[in-house]
Amino acid sequence: MTNHLYPTKAGILITGGSGLVGRYLTSLLLEKGYPVSHLSRKQDHFGRVRVYRWDPEKGIIDPVVFEGVDCIIHLAGANIGESRWTSERKEMIVRSRVDSANLLFKTIYENGIQLKSFISSSAVGYYGSSTSDKIFKETDQPGHDFLATTCKQWEEAADQFEKAGIRTIKVRTAVVLEKNDSAMSKMMIPAKFGFLVQTGNGRQHLPWIHINDLCRIYIKAIEDKSLSGAYNAVAPQHVTHREFIKNLAQVMGKPVFPVPVPGFLLRAALGEMSAVVLKGSRVSSEKITRTGFSFSFGNLEETLTDILK
Repeated sequence: MTNHLYPTKAGILITGGSGLVGRYLTSLLLEKGYPVSHLSRKQDHFGRVRVYRWDPEKGIIDPVVFEGVDCIIHLAGANIGESRWTSERKEMIVRSRVDSANLLFKTIYENGIQLKSFISSSAVGYYGSSTSDKIFKETDQPGHDFLATTCKQWEEAADQFEKAGIRTIKVRTAVVLEKNDSAMSKMMIPAKFGFLVQTGNGRQHLPWIHINDLCRIYIKAIEDKSLSGAYNAVAPQHVTHREFIKNLAQVMGKPVFPVPVPGFLLRAALGEMSAVVLKGSRVSSEKITRTGFSFSFGNLEETLTDILK
């Protein structure tokens, strides 16, 4: 039988390592004995991790950072939910993902750096912000709204590595569930006032994944050489926003406010960004499970209980 695993000491370089996923993933990799380094705009310290500075906007990166690196995990990108989507903000969201990937590829190509794999973050927003009964698979075409076109350009930047003969994986990530620094933590804010709130009609689907399962998918992408192309990082259980809030309320022991936040109010407050919370379709996890990956957290109630315990 062919062994698809790399040696356990493959060097890992992470961009965006100080973010939510980067922090969790780094900790898991270190536990497994991987040497990990970060590319960051700041010379921050991260335990046993060596941090190198780079500036994608100015095209600044020192090729020395790639010494001993077998795999790059590209997580860098401006937070889509940080502020209203003005033209300038939308440009920053796209460029922070695409320009940084282009700089990595240019540096690797021009310096003849031998890389075994390139793993890029992406998002289920690739399929577009819509609410339907369709279950989206990796073979489906991208949508046409801002998030979809962003993800399309993001993945096209990663495809440069594949065309150069480097094994390339694109992880289309659902809403990441984690207690302190995630979309879920924002949903929990009204709990400070004694209740939780449903947004819109509640029928929009909310694809989700536990932070631990997401990081385990990245580790599988590092270790399993049979993986390539796009994979949906989404738990197998499909839930609507209403079902999600109901489960969250049960786990937290809080009531749900009887009147949902109307869609028109969110559209007035958030503009185009409101589609992120008001729309959503189901996304398939079948492709990643066919690789032998098993979700540790496939049930929403059990997941929320684990996160909030």
